[in-house]
Amino acid sequence: MRVLLVKLVTVIGCALLFAAPALAEPLPLKTVVTPSSVIVNGGKPVTFAIHGYIEFQSLSQASVYIDSQELRWKGKISDEESRQLALHLLREAVESRVVSMIDERPLESLVTHTSDELRQAITEVKEPVPTGYLDAFLAVQTKWKHSLNCWSAASSIPARVLSNWYPIEEGIELHGAVYDSTEHFWQAVKYHPEITVADLNDLTISFESQNWAAWLKRLDDDPTLYLKNAYAVEFLRHNLTRERMHWFREQLLTHGLQSKDHARQLQQRGSTPFRFSAFEEKVVWGDLADVFHLVYALSSPNDPLRETLSDAHFDGIYLDGGKFGFISEEFRWQMLEIWRVKFLKMARFREVIVGIPQGIRLEHFLNDGDSPDIPIPVYVGYLNEIRELARKQAVKE
Repeated sequence: MRVLLVKLVTVIGCALLFAAPALAEPLPLKTVVTPSSVIVNGGKPVTFAIHGYIEFQSLSQASVYIDSQELRWKGKISDEESRQLALHLLREAVESRVVSMIDERPLESLVTHTSDELRQAITEVKEPVPTGYLDAFLAVQTKWKHSLNCWSAASSIPARVLSNWYPIEEGIELHGAVYDSTEHFWQAVKYHPEITVADLNDLTISFESQNWAAWLKRLDDDPTLYLKNAYAVEFLRHNLTRERMHWFREQLLTHGLQSKDHARQLQQRGSTPFRFSAFEEKVVWGDLADVFHLVYALSSPNDPLRETLSDAHFDGIYLDGGKFGFISEEFRWQMLEIWRVKFLKMARFREVIVGIPQGIRLEHFLNDGDSPDIPIPVYVGYLNEIRELARKQAVKE
């Protein structure tokens, strides 16, 4: 589904559960819960995904994939682990189908019906449904009747403001530099201060010439590695192609970038604000850095790629003279720290986050999958934590 994100040009997180009026015809609840139904918007099927990149048009298609995964790991994990995996994948499929980035009608239909009406609708389905189907829909319905999905194209203004993609007119100062948004900071610091555009160009050429089949097979064949890092593996499978590496290199030719320019500094606010959009920060700078960091993290200890990436400082996040692991609590904790600036020190943003009713939980769900650098549950936990801190500060003032 990240493929869809690249195509849309407007994406990442927050739709108020009370959805704005749909532009298309209302969607009956029966259509939402029928496994074989394909939702169409603007004459095109509305796709959803498991692990971000494994796309489907119907829940029936997703069920076939889930069955294949149970078979794939049969004998390699316990029966209970297999059962839990199937339930997890089903929940992911249902939520991705309902909380769509391009069509609010499935969510609107689900939250404007009672749980009894949902039970009845699923009871009346004439097709086979997988184990846990009703429970998955009930869980998604319960969650989104009391949640605000914070992303950049939300129909709710407060939800958009809470997104990392929200452009900050005056800029935001973080760790001694000014950025156009918190997203600009989050992606910029994935690059060591010394890394240049020329260095990145060389790495993409090197990666383009690699045969990644055996490298990916090692991850695919190991349930311990794959199941723990499923989104990251599928993210890499999509990006470690000749076409994708060539695309990244083409992006490095835009915006008048010079070979000697330093990647982190380029993403900081210069004489011209908003040189890169938040979208470009995520799908160009962010995805490219994530590829390098994840290849380093998931390579075997004796893989020569680790030395290559270590030389280019993609063996961690270098900040304030320290070094954090890319997949580490220390790096993830930086998200909370940058939000302390945005929501505690900048009054106009503090008023927005404090103004959201207490009974509404802040969420950040994208139907294109998780995130390799900060898992969505961690992100959401920090978001709700910073709201409580902002409320306490508002009371004191």
